[in-house]
Amino acid sequence: MTLTYLQFHLVFLVPVLVLLGIAVRRYGRRTLLTPGARWAGTGVLVVVALVYTVPWDNYLITRGVWWYGEGRVVATVWHAPVEEYLFMALQPVVAALWLALLPTPLGETPTDVTRRERVLGVAGGLAVTAVGVALLAREPTFYLGAIVAWAGPVLALQWGFGWPVLWALRRPVALGVLVPSVYLWTADRVAIELGIWVISERYTTGLTLVGLPIEEALFFLVTNLFVVQGLVLLGWLVGGRWSSTPSSRPSSATEPGNVLSRDVRSMADRDVSVREPAAGVRGTGGADGDTPDD
Repeated sequence: MTLTYLQFHLVFLVPVLVLLGIAVRRYGRRTLLTPGARWAGTGVLVVVALVYTVPWDNYLITRGVWWYGEGRVVATVWHAPVEEYLFMALQPVVAALWLALLPTPLGETPTDVTRRERVLGVAGGLAVTAVGVALLAREPTFYLGAIVAWAGPVLALQWGFGWPVLWALRRPVALGVLVPSVYLWTADRVAIELGIWVISERYTTGLTLVGLPIEEALFFLVTNLFVVQGLVLLGWLVGGRWSSTPSSRPSSATEPGNVLSRDVRSMADRDVSVREPAAGVRGTGGADGDTPDD
């Protein structure tokens, strides 16, 4: 069996996109983002993914970290096939649609992130970058280091913006990342087995996850993490931070309807207090309201 890179998309990406799109239309939850905000956020992530990934991807191709099988691509732009750019654009959509099906209780997230927490988040991402740079020094860990060093700045930005939010939602975040990652791991292994692309043994550790190079597994895990964290943080920023958390909602005493009813009750109480003395004056002559005898 042989597949071209374009046929790979038709087999592995287009069907899942259609199925997820139908599922989101019927069963999609609005606990994270409205449909308009979801598509806007996904569109921004696609653009960012292309801008950030294209130079990195092309550099690794020229370095010989991977290459493509003979006759498997339609055309090449710069050093990468056009199907590669299509993959970069479609993968975030897969992750975004899957995330839209998951319950994401923004009410459980903090309403704010402290400066100290932001500093810790940035430091964590920079530490990841440093590890990646160190791994670049040796050929067997070069691809692994390229992924880790490339991922670090994005993680620093996202974790610095709101890692406590991501931690509070760690279960939906983990599920949102893991499921599309496992699916793409399977597709990636098939592509490698069919020779659509070939991963260099020179620049990889030789370690595998169920037959898939750990570098490839890490790449899809990290890229899906980018998408899921980005959308969760966007949902927290535009929705959950101000309107979905219990602490940020108006209390029952300050909600407009309750304020009105409270004021009405207060006016009624004042009216009763004014009338009660008058009733007492009329009734001073006797228990049944009789006038006193002269």
